[in-house]
Amino acid sequence: MLKRLPIKQEHLLFLGIVILIMISYHFAFKNTVVAWQINHQLKERIEQSADLSYQPDYLERKNRNLDKIIGLYKADTTAFRNKIINTIALIAEKQNVQLTAVPVEDVSYNTANFIIEKLAFEGDYFSLNKAVHELQTIRDIGIIRSASWKITGIKSNTDENKKLILEIYFVIAK
Repeated sequence: MLKRLPIKQEHLLFLGIVILIMISYHFAFKNTVVAWQINHQLKERIEQSADLSYQPDYLERKNRNLDKIIGLYKADTTAFRNKIINTIALIAEKQNVQLTAVPVEDVSYNTANFIIEKLAFEGDYFSLNKAVHELQTIRDIGIIRSASWKITGIKSNTDENKKLILEIYFVIAK
């Protein structure tokens, strides 16, 4: 027959505590640990997908857009005094505006990457606006940096002595 082994109560208590800890781990901590590991893996994936080095298409698209923007500023700086001023003068003539001043190139306007040219136009307000709009749409002449409107002439009540002058600063990439 089976012989009964004497079991001490301390051993039963210890065995009960171990079984209780295993059941507690299985129901409570195991799922928490698995969820924490999955969360950690998903965060790593999100960081990798947000990193631009893993998205070469984004960088290529960004570079193409920057090249387009820089292309607006580009113009042949050696031919600026000839070809581009002739183009601008033709636009001004077409809009009934006079190109009144093409100052000598001022070195103080030049930077390491850009040249700034100042041109002055004279005409009525609406013609000057049309000319500015057309100058903004034409490529390869640079881009308008700023424009300032001035009224010059003798101060009198008649408008015959007053002139409306538009000074435009073009920015051109070297």
